[in-house]
Amino acid sequence: MGSRRLIMVMVMLVVMMMMDTRCICAQDISRGSFPKGFVFGTASSAFQHEGAVKEEGRGPTIWDTFSHTFGKISDFSNADVAVDQYHRYEEDVQLMKNMGMDAYRFSISWARIFPNGVGQINEAGIDH
Repeated sequence: MGSRRLIMVMVMLVVMMMMDTRCICAQDISRGSFPKGFVFGTASSAFQHEGAVKEEGRGPTIWDTFSHTFGKISDFSNADVAVDQYHRYEEDVQLMKNMGMDAYRFSISWARIFPNGVGQINEAGIDH
């Protein structure tokens, strides 16, 4: 759980450093360092975060096929579990709340909604 929060903080710091080439120290940064109305938020991509690739009717994606093809990924990793947001979304939302985030943009795998790409909707995917 601590490493997930650390990653989110690190991403925010990198973005802030890209906005200004001066040396920025973490203790010098606060919400007051940003314009009024600035929205602090996080985002995720289904393939990188969701996991649970074979649960509740989710169909395979081209990335699933690609990442399971020998020799395509040098370290043989895939997104079968990823960071397991499918099972841990409540904990993740609480982490964002604890960090004071104002917004969260997430994606859901299309294959979770339409397991065959088209046709019948997977109600379990909608319910999630």
